[in-house]
Amino acid sequence: MIEHKLFEDRLRAEALRLGFAAVGIARADAAPRAGERLRQWLAEGRHGEMIWMEERADQRAAPAGLWPEVRSVIALGMSYAPGRDPLALAGEGDRGRISVYAQGSDYHDLVKRTLKALARWIVAEAPGSDLKVFVDTAPVMEKPLAEAAGLGWQGKHTNLVSREHGSWLFLGAIYTTLDLAPDQPGRDRCGSCDACQRSCPTDAFPAPYRLDARRCISYLTIEHKGPVPEEFRAALGNRIYGCDDCLAVCPWNKFASAAAANRAFLPRAELAAPRLADLLALDDAGFRQVFSGSPIKRIGRDRMVRNAAYAAGNSGDAGLAPALEALRDDPSEVVRDAVGWALDRLKAAPL
Repeated sequence: MIEHKLFEDRLRAEALRLGFAAVGIARADAAPRAGERLRQWLAEGRHGEMIWMEERADQRAAPAGLWPEVRSVIALGMSYAPGRDPLALAGEGDRGRISVYAQGSDYHDLVKRTLKALARWIVAEAPGSDLKVFVDTAPVMEKPLAEAAGLGWQGKHTNLVSREHGSWLFLGAIYTTLDLAPDQPGRDRCGSCDACQRSCPTDAFPAPYRLDARRCISYLTIEHKGPVPEEFRAALGNRIYGCDDCLAVCPWNKFASAAAANRAFLPRAELAAPRLADLLALDDAGFRQVFSGSPIKRIGRDRMVRNAAYAAGNSGDAGLAPALEALRDDPSEVVRDAVGWALDRLKAAPL
């Protein structure tokens, strides 16, 4: 183990200087139950169509499964605390609601770039060490590792909760061969609160700390490629990309400051409250232009227009019917299905 505690202190200082809001260290084997819980979740089929979680489950289950040489994990968090109420658009039928995390620049790019900058610093300060950086797309259990490193705890909504930053942290990790002094793990502070459980529009939590992705609006609007099951369409409301409900109601958010958020994650004007009529009119080129530099671009035009059609159907706004009618013969079957449902729902809506 590196004997001088000064290294860990300077590591933290450098991480904060680069733009991270939280940093902690855990042993590579500090979250032994995470793999067991992952395998149970997969066995129950609660991951839905996310087959990639099955395919690399052994690598995801523990850091050593991905990289046997890893000794320590440096867990890092970057704040995206919103400056306004994420639920404010709930009653705005002609507007689409985009999850807070996706209203600004693509976090994958910024977090990974900052992780690499910190990695370069580590290599310069500890010659001969080896490391790997990860953000979101790799088979890494960021949340259990962040809890083990003391950044917070996995709340009843299964996301990380921080005493300082609430539920608004993007997570990244650096695996290293360095034998670093670990931090104290996070302690569960949810207590008897069940606000997140009660807030879910689709009852996606079969129990506290357990999520059924197949019922989750974030999964349904982002990961699910086909038509959304009819039982969930009305519950989507005007959510067109993700859902913040369970995060937004967490009482620990009162300690989160928008001033701590990286400015790159400030909402773009066109993504803060997009008009459904504009989204319904998007072709492929228009979609790519509007969502350039955004994490939303990965779902493609058809899925976005599908989601906007469901939202239009839920709006009760007959003024959106012409935009829907224009999509009756859309090349995408999933769009046509959503449009048919939306038009039927608007016709059945009370005047």
